[in-house]
Amino acid sequence: MMEVEARRIRRFRNQRHTNTNTNTLLPLHLSSFSHHNTISCWYCDYKFFSFNKPLFDFGQRHARFLKVWFSIGVGFALSVLLGVTLFLLWELARALHLCGGSNKLGNLISAFLFRFSPLLPGLSLSLADAGYICISTVISVYVHEVGHAVAATSEGIQIEYIAIFIAVLFPGALVAFNYELLQSLPHFTALRVYSAGIWHNAACCAACGLALFLLPLLLFPLYSSSHSPVVLNVPRTSPLSGFLVPGDVILSVDNVPIRNAQEWLELNTLTYDIKLNNVNISQHTGDLWLANKGYCVPSVMMQESKITESSENQDVCPSGLAAFVKVSCSANITLDDGHSQTDNLNRKGNMYCLNAKDVVKLNKCGAHWGPVATNGSGCTCSQDEFCLAPVQEPGLVWVEITYSSPSPECSLQERNRSSVSETSGIKETNCGGTFIFVGDAISMAHSIQLTSYQPRLGLKFAAYLPNLVERILMWTFHVSLALALLNGLPVYFLDGEYILEGTLSHLTWLSPRKRKKVLRLCLLSGLLISIIAFFQQFI
Repeated sequence: MMEVEARRIRRFRNQRHTNTNTNTLLPLHLSSFSHHNTISCWYCDYKFFSFNKPLFDFGQRHARFLKVWFSIGVGFALSVLLGVTLFLLWELARALHLCGGSNKLGNLISAFLFRFSPLLPGLSLSLADAGYICISTVISVYVHEVGHAVAATSEGIQIEYIAIFIAVLFPGALVAFNYELLQSLPHFTALRVYSAGIWHNAACCAACGLALFLLPLLLFPLYSSSHSPVVLNVPRTSPLSGFLVPGDVILSVDNVPIRNAQEWLELNTLTYDIKLNNVNISQHTGDLWLANKGYCVPSVMMQESKITESSENQDVCPSGLAAFVKVSCSANITLDDGHSQTDNLNRKGNMYCLNAKDVVKLNKCGAHWGPVATNGSGCTCSQDEFCLAPVQEPGLVWVEITYSSPSPECSLQERNRSSVSETSGIKETNCGGTFIFVGDAISMAHSIQLTSYQPRLGLKFAAYLPNLVERILMWTFHVSLALALLNGLPVYFLDGEYILEGTLSHLTWLSPRKRKKVLRLCLLSGLLISIIAFFQQFI
């Protein structure tokens, strides 16, 4: 996204009147042709004139309040300019290997400056997210330009037009007004106009954050948010396709109750991290590892399912059954003990083939289940039971998901459903229950669309509205913050240039000629360091 202000265009116009050989980067027109839209092979724009009078009347009517409002914005914009400049200097020092160590803050700012995406690394951008970005970009740019326009009108400066444009492939917007009149005003007045865009983007971020925080209260008359998340969409490519359908309610993951869609994502990410950090992986290629969760299986069930013979590198259980291994479960030896895991994996005779659908109904043992264990005793099983842990391939996670289907059909009779997992082979034939997912928990969690809001009126299409509003608010927050940070960069054609120029104008001990040299040096340095910092993100 490119942000170019018309104030620079106005300055170039003045030069063109005095020197016909001056070349500029943007299309210029004489004032008599300024009302025409511009179309060329690399640039086109569309100008709006209907907002000129309403904005001017609004600015003049509330001029006293707006001047105070935008004066606060000057302090904020200067802080952004200083913070972004320090970040660029830090990135330059890291690029030149002048300093080392972690750079968590720098990576966070970089994400907003150059990626500005709330997606997790490794996850692709969906078509719906691209649509949300376009809508959020339009909102953020509009808020930015309206900030400049209202700040100018509050100072008595007439607006010529508001335009949206596309330069090469980069969209943007600008506000055109009388630059000569702005230059004749006090320096702090000009700073208020220059800083208004960044300040309004910051206000937009605050408004989006507050709206997200208060969204359950705002939607309370029509939606309930005190229950578990509801499934909105399950793509065919999702590993949960066949297990869940739109309208199902996810109750818990590994015995941990799920209250909203965010907890669903956080808990599956935590489950994946615990798996990688706590499971002892065999060093032999092709070996299996144990899940860090177990079930108290009765000895009778174990005798019927024990494997007496097995072959290396071959499936030891028939299709539809899962392999389990007996593990030690006492106060001193748990599933995390590396020796007990290795010993049990090597002793293939301790392996059992069980129907996972029946096993998940049993009491649980192990250290990494949720706080609500079925037997309430953590790891200990009864005398006639043994703790069995499922065996799985390296890199996969065993996740137990409980759901319900509160549809009208299920309240009268069981819905016919046959959900088969390619991984675990478990079948569900009722209107809810528990199933096992074995695979990548993070990709699984992001493969379905959930909402934390249930419509009180029972209309299915109404369930999508809160998710739509929530996504737009979230993306607008990120895009608006990115736009504020980008415009704080001390480079040419962005607000940072004019804010820096207005700040240097207060340095009376510098002559106008020296101020121009200092400004040019700062802008060239900022542009060079910004390019280095940009490419640093991809190295």
